[in-house]
Amino acid sequence: MPETTDALALGNDLRAFVDASPSPFHAVAELARRLRAAGFTELAEADRWELAAGGEHFVVRHGSLIAFRVGTAPLAEAGLRLVGAHTDSPTFKVRPHSDVRQAGYRLVGVEPYGGGLWHTWLDRELTVAGRVALRGGATALVRLPGAPLRLPSLAIHLDRSVRDGLTLDPQRELVPVWSRDLGTEPGLRDAVATAVGVATEDVVGHDLVLADTQPAGVAGADGTWVAAPRLDDLACCHSGLTALLAAPSGARTQLLVCNDHEEVGSGSMSGARGSFLEDVVGRLVAVTDAGDAQALPRAIARSRLVSADMAHAVHPTRSDRHEPDHRPQLGGGPVLKVNANQAYATDAASSGWFAERAADAGVPVQWFVTRADLPSGSTIGPLTATRLGIPTVDIGAPMLAMHSCRELASALDVPLMVGALTACFAD
Repeated sequence: MPETTDALALGNDLRAFVDASPSPFHAVAELARRLRAAGFTELAEADRWELAAGGEHFVVRHGSLIAFRVGTAPLAEAGLRLVGAHTDSPTFKVRPHSDVRQAGYRLVGVEPYGGGLWHTWLDRELTVAGRVALRGGATALVRLPGAPLRLPSLAIHLDRSVRDGLTLDPQRELVPVWSRDLGTEPGLRDAVATAVGVATEDVVGHDLVLADTQPAGVAGADGTWVAAPRLDDLACCHSGLTALLAAPSGARTQLLVCNDHEEVGSGSMSGARGSFLEDVVGRLVAVTDAGDAQALPRAIARSRLVSADMAHAVHPTRSDRHEPDHRPQLGGGPVLKVNANQAYATDAASSGWFAERAADAGVPVQWFVTRADLPSGSTIGPLTATRLGIPTVDIGAPMLAMHSCRELASALDVPLMVGALTACFAD
């Protein structure tokens, strides 16, 4: 088990990672920054790749990133060890025509992205973050300073039915307010252009989302809990990256994939249903196994993927919503996720392989299954396993308040996740 001081240090690093990543594009930029600092070099998909054993590289496709360390053996002979996570989280996406004016206010038109607990976004200081497309083909990251947006609750005096349960209409009631409508104040597009340093008319497109402005915090009686937005799944991106950087190089190629769009089904060119991972693995095989037409399926057959996505810790006051014999605890270590209907890709072989690696690293494991009378969530695991035909195990760190604007996890689980994933990379 890790020392508490080590866990707190990693917890602080996780909080810094989350604070730097208000959107998937910022998360990719922070992953890339850390990879460059560790000696990894960026490759472009449009370029011809020349790879050598021991080479450390990464490649970006929009809001997704793949980093890898080339092994000394051909992929067809040794396979790969892969860890997958996702960069997106439930939020609100800014609409193309976002200037809404009503009741004397100027608002910003948004639509929900993913399955969020939308009531948790009310009465919080919010901003906008993401990327903008500029005239001439360039793109730029942006995060508006301060807290220019808010979703104010309706006072109970004006709707006493709220005591019987809150139902929010996303079209009418989840529209953040920007300012009073005085007719002369700058709008969101103007503010974004100013933040980027260009003229308003030079902003020709955007992928912008709302983000909570409150920094990730320390919580819990002993100070070991992490309270933060977007822990699902930035915490696993962080653990996967930390493990990749810590893993010793060897015969097998090691690869981290952080996909965008998991929260909306992964159906995009950079999502797990897309070709990004398959394209990169195919190119790695083509370089290390040149001339072998059967190299790709041979490499896949010798590979293992750990799909790392946050898991449900047992709820302190709603434990009845959990399967009685499968109740993960905060700080109890990685959670193996199983579903009879393949919402998770875990099977006997893949779970056994992961449990052995974790045991070798001195890391305890927990188990999660959904109650038989409740639907299950899912991950990139089954999608990637289906597309590539790769043996896969679904795991995650335990957390509370998943899909809330502010989620809760334990710093004690960070070194446990990193230790288990490092062992998987080093296998």
